[in-house]
Amino acid sequence: MKKILAVVLASTAVFVGMTGCSAPGHTIRAGSAPVGGVYYMMTNALVDMAEKEITDYEFDIRTTTGSVANLRLLSEDYIQMGIAQADIINNVYYGEGDYKGKKLLQGYSAIGSPYTEVMQIVVRADSGIESLDDLQDKTVSVGAEESGSEQNAEQILAACGLTDGLVKTVNLDYTESAKELEAGEIDAVFCTSGLKTTMIDELSRQCDIRLLDIDHTVEKRMKGEYPFYLRTVIPAGTYIGQEKEVSTLGVKTVLCVSNKMSEDVAYSLTKIMNTREKELQYSTGVTIEQDDSRAASGITIPFHPGALKYYEEQGIQVENTSTKGTER
Repeated sequence: MKKILAVVLASTAVFVGMTGCSAPGHTIRAGSAPVGGVYYMMTNALVDMAEKEITDYEFDIRTTTGSVANLRLLSEDYIQMGIAQADIINNVYYGEGDYKGKKLLQGYSAIGSPYTEVMQIVVRADSGIESLDDLQDKTVSVGAEESGSEQNAEQILAACGLTDGLVKTVNLDYTESAKELEAGEIDAVFCTSGLKTTMIDELSRQCDIRLLDIDHTVEKRMKGEYPFYLRTVIPAGTYIGQEKEVSTLGVKTVLCVSNKMSEDVAYSLTKIMNTREKELQYSTGVTIEQDDSRAASGITIPFHPGALKYYEEQGIQVENTSTKGTER
């Protein structure tokens, strides 16, 4: 993380700060996540489309570790655009859940939800691990620090009763996780990402894998504690050798932008996300929300005025229509 921040900090002199009007020479920095994940591909696809339509700005993609890092960097105005999980956004914005009592991360607003992320728990097929309970006394990668995968993994393990003393967790990014699982250096990988995840797809081509179900008991505990979670499945055949459907949980992603972003730019980004779903799906391989009203639902933080303008034109009513009074 220090390396990433050093890169971002070194570039802050280039960014003067976005105002309510567009002007040549301004730069919008977009926070992605590690290579191999859907955030990385989605951010690149959105930026590629935006560069062709928003000509008054330059776009610069910055690699981050995921949801929490993107929200922190948005709140500090080191990036002006980033994707994060809806549950994490709610908690860091309002100081709820795992972030109760911590410094609030605000200064950004919502564009909409492009897709739902899926919690995927991967083991080698020859590992003998058939269920979450079998992870006891095993070494598990929970994802990079400050990632959504890390938070979800910790919550799932806790719901299974697998405390720190019963399972060894390590923080590895997607590339490191796949490499060490293939080599047998770790026993399982937690990955919260859209389907189909490049890292898991490539891993399934290198060795036989198995995806673990989240059973109904754990699901009930999770949804009781964290209402943002949705029941979902990983369809059979998503990955090589995966012959059965896998029951798991999902959570919406949200594209967020700085409150300082101009209304015109935010409007354009909202329109791109909601009208070029097929292109985004082709670029990422992820199932994209095809209904604007779904893209605007289930989000608890305020929407950017530019996004509201787009949804109002489509006749879609959204909640949290103003950022006034929400910054604390």
